[in-house]
Amino acid sequence: MAAVAFDTLKFVNKLEAVGVSRPQAVAEAEVLSEIFDLNLRELATKEDVNREINSLRHDMEKMFIGLKAEISMLKWGLGAIIGGVLALVARAFF
Repeated sequence: MAAVAFDTLKFVNKLEAVGVSRPQAVAEAEVLSEIFDLNLRELATKEDVNREINSLRHDMEKMFIGLKAEISMLKWGLGAIIGGVLALVARAFF
């Protein structure tokens, strides 16, 4: 992951320019730098997102294969039921 530049010296100088004491400005810069570092480590990378998408695609493909098999079985079962009903109706009338 690319590092995000946080210029602590520039930040300290800006705070000092508006009246913040140097020790306070340095402390704030250090805390912000740590926060940025921690948060950036937790961000998902493009590779993380792509890996999750590929995993979901794989899971969906497996699910659809199973669904197609179930639909095929239902069609065969429905065909057998309709065939049986037609045979009974034909036998009753002929």
